[in-house]
Amino acid sequence: MSSILQDDQVFNNEVPFCRVYSLESKKELENRFLSHRISYYIEWQDKNWFQRLFSGSSDKIVCTFKLNKADIERAKDLIEGIDGLKLKGHDKKNKAEKSE
Repeated sequence: MSSILQDDQVFNNEVPFCRVYSLESKKELENRFLSHRISYYIEWQDKNWFQRLFSGSSDKIVCTFKLNKADIERAKDLIEGIDGLKLKGHDKKNKAEKSE
């Protein structure tokens, strides 16, 4: 009996999609992804002691949303109108514009 898994198969297709800087934006983005069935992973960035000492507000966060490569285009449409986030290496240009 042969194995289904092969050595050359890659299953980790998660790519960094955007960085979020506020708790409100994170919650809004999570709600949109969940309602449109887009799975995601949140990678939290730790603050150093200096940032924790002077941050003052607990609403300020830094985390990166990672998505499957197949969901990137759908997710770009969903982030419209959400402040406090920055796309990571994904421009908003249409595929047709890239080919020109």
